[in-house]
Amino acid sequence: MNRGVPVWAKLVIAAFLLLVVGVVGGPYVYIHFIEGKAPAPLSVNTSISSTASASASASAGSTSSSSIDGTWKVTSGSTVGYRVNETLFGQSNTATGRTGSVTGSLTVAGHTATAGSFTAALTTVASDKAQRDRQFQGRIMNTATYPTATFKLTQPIALGSEPADGVTVTKQATGDLTLHGVTKSITFTVSIKKTGSTVAASGSVPVVFADYNIGNPSFAGTVTTDDHGTLEFLLNFTRS
Repeated sequence: MNRGVPVWAKLVIAAFLLLVVGVVGGPYVYIHFIEGKAPAPLSVNTSISSTASASASASAGSTSSSSIDGTWKVTSGSTVGYRVNETLFGQSNTATGRTGSVTGSLTVAGHTATAGSFTAALTTVASDKAQRDRQFQGRIMNTATYPTATFKLTQPIALGSEPADGVTVTKQATGDLTLHGVTKSITFTVSIKKTGSTVAASGSVPVVFADYNIGNPSFAGTVTTDDHGTLEFLLNFTRS
Protein backbone atom coordinates (compact mmCIF):
# COMPACT_ATOMS: atom_id res chain seq x y z
CA MET A 1 0.00 0.00 0.00
CA ASN A 2 1.42 3.39 -1.03
CA ARG A 3 1.46 5.75 1.89
CA GLY A 4 3.05 8.63 -0.02
CA VAL A 5 6.10 10.60 1.07
CA PRO A 6 6.96 10.19 4.75
CA VAL A 7 6.56 13.22 6.98
CA TRP A 8 10.25 13.28 7.83
CA ALA A 9 11.11 13.39 4.11
CA LYS A 10 8.74 16.31 3.60
CA LEU A 11 10.45 18.16 6.44
CA VAL A 12 13.88 17.53 4.96
CA ILE A 13 12.72 18.79 1.55
CA ALA A 14 11.12 21.85 3.10
CA ALA A 15 14.26 22.62 5.07
CA PHE A 16 16.36 22.23 1.94
CA LEU A 17 14.11 24.57 -0.02
CA LEU A 18 14.26 27.15 2.74
CA LEU A 19 18.05 26.89 2.70
CA VAL A 20 18.18 27.41 -1.06
CA VAL A 21 15.86 30.40 -0.83
CA GLY A 22 17.97 31.85 1.97
CA VAL A 23 21.31 31.34 0.20
CA VAL A 24 20.18 32.54 -3.22
CA GLY A 25 17.28 34.84 -2.42
CA GLY A 26 18.90 36.45 0.61
CA PRO A 27 21.88 37.91 -1.26
CA TYR A 28 19.60 38.93 -4.15
CA VAL A 29 17.31 40.89 -1.84
CA TYR A 30 20.28 42.37 0.05
CA ILE A 31 22.17 43.51 -3.06
CA HIS A 32 19.24 44.71 -5.15
CA PHE A 33 16.89 46.13 -2.51
CA ILE A 34 18.90 46.91 0.62
CA GLU A 35 22.38 47.89 -0.51
CA GLY A 36 21.17 49.64 -3.66
CA LYS A 37 23.06 50.64 -6.78
CA ALA A 38 26.66 51.82 -6.78
CA PRO A 39 27.14 55.54 -7.44
CA ALA A 40 27.68 56.55 -11.05
CA PRO A 41 31.28 56.73 -12.26
CA LEU A 42 33.01 60.01 -11.55
CA SER A 43 32.97 62.45 -14.45
CA VAL A 44 33.34 66.14 -15.23
CA ASN A 45 29.55 66.29 -14.95
CA THR A 46 29.63 65.20 -11.31
CA SER A 47 28.52 68.15 -9.19
CA ILE A 48 31.30 69.98 -7.41
CA SER A 49 30.88 71.14 -3.85
CA SER A 50 29.62 74.56 -2.89
CA THR A 51 33.07 75.30 -1.44
CA ALA A 52 34.63 74.63 -4.83
CA SER A 53 32.03 76.84 -6.52
CA ALA A 54 32.75 79.67 -4.09
CA SER A 55 36.47 79.27 -4.69
CA ALA A 56 35.88 79.40 -8.43
CA SER A 57 33.87 82.61 -8.12
CA ALA A 58 36.58 84.24 -6.06
CA SER A 59 39.22 83.22 -8.58
CA ALA A 60 37.09 84.54 -11.45
CA GLY A 61 37.02 87.94 -9.82
CA SER A 62 40.81 88.13 -9.68
CA THR A 63 41.63 86.70 -13.13
CA SER A 64 40.69 88.40 -16.37
CA SER A 65 43.08 86.65 -18.76
CA SER A 66 41.59 84.11 -21.15
CA SER A 67 44.85 82.17 -21.21
CA ILE A 68 44.93 78.84 -19.41
CA ASP A 69 48.66 79.19 -18.78
CA GLY A 70 49.73 79.18 -15.16
CA THR A 71 49.68 76.90 -12.15
CA TRP A 72 46.43 75.15 -11.21
CA LYS A 73 45.82 73.53 -7.85
CA VAL A 74 43.44 70.74 -6.90
CA THR A 75 40.54 72.14 -4.92
CA SER A 76 37.42 71.04 -3.03
CA GLY A 77 35.11 68.48 -4.57
CA SER A 78 37.99 66.45 -6.02
CA THR A 79 37.55 62.72 -5.53
CA VAL A 80 39.56 59.55 -6.19
CA GLY A 81 38.19 56.05 -5.77
CA TYR A 82 37.92 52.47 -6.93
CA ARG A 83 35.24 50.42 -8.69
CA VAL A 84 35.35 46.61 -8.57
CA ASN A 85 32.88 43.95 -9.64
CA GLU A 86 32.15 41.38 -6.94
CA THR A 87 29.93 38.32 -6.62
CA LEU A 88 28.08 37.28 -3.47
CA PHE A 89 26.51 33.80 -3.67
CA GLY A 90 26.07 34.15 -7.43
CA GLN A 91 24.70 37.71 -7.27
CA SER A 92 26.71 40.41 -9.05
CA ASN A 93 27.43 43.71 -7.35
CA THR A 94 29.63 46.75 -7.97
CA ALA A 95 31.73 47.84 -5.01
CA THR A 96 33.00 51.40 -4.81
CA GLY A 97 35.11 53.33 -2.34
CA ARG A 98 36.15 56.97 -2.50
CA THR A 99 38.11 59.71 -0.78
CA GLY A 100 38.07 63.48 -1.05
CA SER A 101 41.56 63.74 0.46
CA VAL A 102 43.29 64.65 -2.79
CA THR A 103 46.09 67.16 -3.37
CA GLY A 104 48.15 68.20 -6.36
CA SER A 105 48.84 70.79 -9.01
CA LEU A 106 49.18 71.17 -12.76
CA THR A 107 51.46 73.59 -14.62
CA VAL A 108 50.35 74.91 -18.03
CA ALA A 109 52.70 76.85 -20.31
CA GLY A 110 52.06 77.70 -23.95
CA HIS A 111 48.67 75.98 -23.72
CA THR A 112 50.45 72.74 -22.82
CA ALA A 113 50.34 70.89 -19.51
CA THR A 114 54.05 70.54 -18.81
CA ALA A 115 54.02 69.14 -15.28
CA GLY A 116 51.57 67.69 -12.82
CA SER A 117 51.54 65.53 -9.72
CA PHE A 118 48.67 64.31 -7.57
CA THR A 119 48.29 62.39 -4.33
CA ALA A 120 45.28 60.61 -2.81
CA ALA A 121 45.20 59.51 0.84
CA LEU A 122 44.19 55.84 0.72
CA THR A 123 43.82 55.77 4.50
CA THR A 124 40.63 57.81 4.09
CA VAL A 125 39.01 55.74 1.31
CA ALA A 126 35.54 54.62 2.43
CA SER A 127 32.70 52.61 0.93
CA ASP A 128 29.22 51.90 2.23
CA LYS A 129 30.41 48.86 4.21
CA ALA A 130 32.74 48.96 7.24
CA GLN A 131 33.87 45.35 6.70
CA ARG A 132 34.87 46.10 3.11
CA ASP A 133 36.81 49.14 4.31
CA ARG A 134 38.70 47.09 6.91
CA GLN A 135 39.71 44.62 4.20
CA PHE A 136 40.77 47.47 1.90
CA GLN A 137 42.83 49.21 4.57
CA GLY A 138 44.36 45.94 5.80
CA ARG A 139 45.20 42.88 3.73
CA ILE A 140 44.32 44.36 0.31
CA MET A 141 46.07 47.75 0.18
CA ASN A 142 48.02 47.66 3.47
CA THR A 143 47.61 51.41 3.88
CA ALA A 144 49.67 51.40 7.07
CA THR A 145 52.69 50.76 4.84
CA TYR A 146 51.43 52.33 1.60
CA PRO A 147 49.20 55.23 2.71
CA THR A 148 48.97 57.06 -0.61
CA ALA A 149 48.44 56.62 -4.32
CA THR A 150 50.28 59.04 -6.58
CA PHE A 151 50.32 60.02 -10.22
CA LYS A 152 53.02 62.11 -11.92
CA LEU A 153 52.67 63.39 -15.47
CA THR A 154 55.67 62.29 -17.59
CA GLN A 155 54.63 63.56 -21.03
CA PRO A 156 53.24 66.98 -21.93
CA ILE A 157 49.57 67.33 -22.91
CA ALA A 158 48.76 69.82 -25.65
CA LEU A 159 45.60 71.49 -24.39
CA GLY A 160 45.09 74.07 -27.10
CA SER A 161 43.29 77.35 -26.48
CA GLU A 162 40.93 77.77 -23.58
CA PRO A 163 37.73 75.79 -24.26
CA ALA A 164 34.31 77.40 -24.16
CA ASP A 165 32.39 77.06 -20.90
CA GLY A 166 30.56 73.78 -20.54
CA VAL A 167 32.32 72.10 -23.46
CA THR A 168 34.01 68.77 -22.66
CA VAL A 169 37.21 67.91 -24.51
CA THR A 170 39.23 64.71 -24.29
CA LYS A 171 43.00 64.27 -24.24
CA GLN A 172 45.50 61.46 -23.64
CA ALA A 173 47.59 61.60 -20.49
CA THR A 174 50.74 59.59 -19.78
CA GLY A 175 52.46 59.33 -16.43
CA ASP A 176 53.63 57.17 -13.55
CA LEU A 177 50.99 55.68 -11.27
CA THR A 178 52.19 54.38 -7.91
CA LEU A 179 49.98 51.95 -5.98
CA HIS A 180 50.94 49.60 -3.16
CA GLY A 181 54.60 50.61 -3.54
CA VAL A 182 54.71 49.71 -7.26
CA THR A 183 55.10 52.29 -10.03
CA LYS A 184 53.82 51.71 -13.57
CA SER A 185 53.71 53.96 -16.62
CA ILE A 186 50.12 54.33 -17.83
CA THR A 187 48.30 56.13 -20.62
CA PHE A 188 44.60 56.94 -20.35
CA THR A 189 41.89 59.27 -21.61
CA VAL A 190 41.07 62.32 -19.56
CA SER A 191 37.96 64.48 -20.00
CA ILE A 192 38.29 68.20 -19.33
CA LYS A 193 35.55 70.80 -18.86
CA LYS A 194 35.83 74.48 -17.96
CA THR A 195 33.13 76.17 -15.90
CA GLY A 196 33.86 79.80 -15.17
CA SER A 197 37.37 79.84 -13.76
CA THR A 198 37.21 76.25 -12.53
CA VAL A 199 38.49 73.40 -14.67
CA ALA A 200 37.36 69.83 -14.00
CA ALA A 201 39.22 66.74 -15.21
CA SER A 202 38.00 63.17 -14.90
CA GLY A 203 38.95 59.72 -16.07
CA SER A 204 39.22 56.06 -15.22
CA VAL A 205 42.25 53.78 -15.25
CA PRO A 206 42.00 49.98 -15.49
CA VAL A 207 44.07 48.32 -12.76
CA VAL A 208 45.09 44.66 -12.80
CA PHE A 209 45.75 43.86 -9.15
CA ALA A 210 48.69 41.53 -9.79
CA ASP A 211 50.52 44.29 -11.70
CA TYR A 212 50.79 46.23 -8.43
CA ASN A 213 51.32 43.23 -6.16
CA ILE A 214 47.82 43.71 -4.77
CA GLY A 215 46.17 40.54 -3.52
CA ASN A 216 42.80 39.59 -4.99
CA PRO A 217 40.12 41.19 -2.81
CA SER A 218 38.03 37.97 -2.70
CA PHE A 219 37.14 37.15 0.90
CA ALA A 220 36.99 33.68 2.48
CA GLY A 221 34.93 32.09 -0.27
CA THR A 222 31.97 34.36 0.50
CA VAL A 223 32.72 37.26 -1.81
CA THR A 224 34.66 36.79 -5.03
CA THR A 225 35.89 39.64 -7.20
CA ASP A 226 37.40 40.15 -10.61
CA ASP A 227 41.20 40.15 -10.79
CA HIS A 228 41.03 43.78 -11.89
CA GLY A 229 39.22 46.99 -11.08
CA THR A 230 39.08 50.65 -12.03
CA LEU A 231 40.69 53.66 -10.46
CA GLU A 232 38.46 56.65 -11.14
CA PHE A 233 39.02 60.31 -10.43
CA LEU A 234 37.50 63.77 -10.60
CA LEU A 235 39.89 66.66 -10.12
CA ASN A 236 38.63 70.23 -9.75
CA PHE A 237 41.23 72.92 -10.40
CA THR A 238 41.48 76.62 -9.64
CA ARG A 239 44.43 78.91 -10.29
CA SER A 240 46.89 78.95 -7.43
